[in-house]
Amino acid sequence: MMTNGVVHANVFGIKDWVTPYKIAVLVLLNEMGRTGEGAVSLMERRRLNQLLLPLLQGPDVTLSKLYKLIEESCPQLANSVQIRIKLMAEGELKDLEQFFDDLSDSFSGTEPEVHKTSVVGLFLRHMILAYRKLSFSQVFKLYTALQQYFQNGEKKTVQDAAMELTNREEGESKMEKEELDVSVREEEVSCSGPLSQKQAEVFLSQQASLLKNDETKALTPASLQKELNSLLKFNPDFAEAHYLSYLNNLRVQDVFSSTHSLLHYFDRLILTGAESKSNGEEGYGRSLRYAALNLAALHCRFGHYQQAELALQEAIRIAQEANDHVCLQHCLSWLYVLGQKRSDSYVLLEHSVKKAVHFGLPRAFAGKTANKLMDALKDSDLLHWKHSLSELIDISIAQKTAIWRLYGRSTMALQQAQMLLSMNSLESLNAGVQQNNTESFAVALCHLAELHAEQGCFAAASEVLKHLKERFPPNSQHAQLWMLCDQKIQFDRAMNDGKYHLAHSLVAGIAALSSTEGVYRKAVVLQAQNQMSQAHKLLQKLLAHCQKMKNTEMVIRVLLSVAELYWRSSSPTIALPVLLQALALSKEYRLQSLASETVLNLAFAQLILGIPEQALSLLHMAIEPILADGAVLDKGRAMFLVAKCQVASAASYDPPKKAEALEAAIENLSEAKSYFTKVDCKEQIRDVVYFQARLYHTLGRTQERNRCAMHFRQLHQELPSHGVPLINHL
Repeated sequence: MMTNGVVHANVFGIKDWVTPYKIAVLVLLNEMGRTGEGAVSLMERRRLNQLLLPLLQGPDVTLSKLYKLIEESCPQLANSVQIRIKLMAEGELKDLEQFFDDLSDSFSGTEPEVHKTSVVGLFLRHMILAYRKLSFSQVFKLYTALQQYFQNGEKKTVQDAAMELTNREEGESKMEKEELDVSVREEEVSCSGPLSQKQAEVFLSQQASLLKNDETKALTPASLQKELNSLLKFNPDFAEAHYLSYLNNLRVQDVFSSTHSLLHYFDRLILTGAESKSNGEEGYGRSLRYAALNLAALHCRFGHYQQAELALQEAIRIAQEANDHVCLQHCLSWLYVLGQKRSDSYVLLEHSVKKAVHFGLPRAFAGKTANKLMDALKDSDLLHWKHSLSELIDISIAQKTAIWRLYGRSTMALQQAQMLLSMNSLESLNAGVQQNNTESFAVALCHLAELHAEQGCFAAASEVLKHLKERFPPNSQHAQLWMLCDQKIQFDRAMNDGKYHLAHSLVAGIAALSSTEGVYRKAVVLQAQNQMSQAHKLLQKLLAHCQKMKNTEMVIRVLLSVAELYWRSSSPTIALPVLLQALALSKEYRLQSLASETVLNLAFAQLILGIPEQALSLLHMAIEPILADGAVLDKGRAMFLVAKCQVASAASYDPPKKAEALEAAIENLSEAKSYFTKVDCKEQIRDVVYFQARLYHTLGRTQERNRCAMHFRQLHQELPSHGVPLINHL
């Protein structure tokens, strides 16, 4: 059977066949053998040898692209190949016959040009064998396809030359990109025949590696699916092509096509005899249970929890029949993920941890102390480094980055993120691909952007986000990570700037990516707009939901917002039990940043209740970790609160001691103002300059008082108060 000059392999039972492109490669090999040692330099021959393997294993390319590749390695040889192909295409059919007869002479003699068992030798033998199998009509069609291949290449060469003459002064980078796009499109049109088995395997391997490590360099979803459909058209039982189609459909969130491809993959895996045994650890029994497990994971990813639970039950049943403990452990992990909506999810997690230890599968400990968690990760890292499991090493470092941020250690989190970004991959990948487009790197970069934003380095955070957008396009599978990160940073900046209408418009985008985070941010905006009743209702619903889901971090954040709502409503006594509950949870789970923020709120509540001395002593306990690892906004709030407590405590002092205390308070206010300026928090700056003006007035420093009063007036006109007294704002 013939398709566009290509002989279908299934007809003759061979793994390779002749195409016009492969004839051109054969001409290149023949010319390399005929060229003497002195005609080609050592560096040119080395470049040609490096070029051969991609040409032999890769898909067919256009003739103009082939000329360009050869010319980059050896211009002299490219000219010889072009002349030889032109003579063959413009000659007669007997020239093609004579060419293949001459190829057999490459193996003759005591010192043959090519060894039979070498990569080039095997390729030559496959091509000669495939050509000998052709009938006369098939040889004629092949020769006609060669002529068409040559004519298309000549047209493309003329077009490129004309474009180069007319656009010589334009940017070279733009031209290269356009030429590359044209060549890819021409390849798809001119090389529409089936790939050989080796070409298909190399193509699938490269694309799968790119999807895993560097999705931006892979073919677009539409182009890749077109190539896969072409492969499956000639070989519908190609299991690996179905699996790559499954991965490709996941990129565009196509649940129907991805499910269809996943089921076809496991069906073909059984039908092709890839799994010969009927039960046990191998065979179709193993495929069936892992097919059900993968199907459950797929449904869980798309939020179809009921279908995922049914598939998971099937996987558990088959795994129990086969006594496959490893598969059961994976099922148990997914059962916990699905059971997070139920109250017994923590029991499932504990059971999962125990079974993982029994079968040597390391898992993280939920709700354990920091040292135990780090010890568990250290033991896993030893195995990862011992066996050079670079992907698991990257995941472990990304997890440590997130854990240190959760514990409030921003310096350690920054160190781990930088370590991951600067660490070279241990895994050697094809086509110069670096393992830098994985989920681990996306997580690390997002943490890096948030850490810079917390310190007021918004320009650096924008650069990191810009890099994330280039590395992970919106249609990639990890794009939601930077989308949520970008929305949160924009929200925080809008809140700091007092632009509540802008912050409210960002809530919808945050809620689309994370419903829990979206509800919390909406409550924060309502509270800032003095809509206390609506904010209280949202926070109470969110608190009940997070307590049921055992989302401890969000529970503490909600409790802090509820407490702030109470003391902003002039009910500080009601806020104290809420703050004590938040402090107990923060201490239990070693969440330093949330514990420090809770202490700040407790001290402020004590200040409102009229006991500033106790508030000041409480602040001395929390000020050190805040200044060491806290965000710039928290540092400013802490110093502002210290100044408030100093002023309140100085009311009963003697005049000399009182003046000294007020001077110290002014210094702390200046430091707080510098922190607030870094994050452009205008509301807090307004409160600071108000207090400074009052203190300067008390000390009789009229010039400084007037300067602060003018600054306050400008900010107050820009940011009108919502009716909340300044003293009731932390």
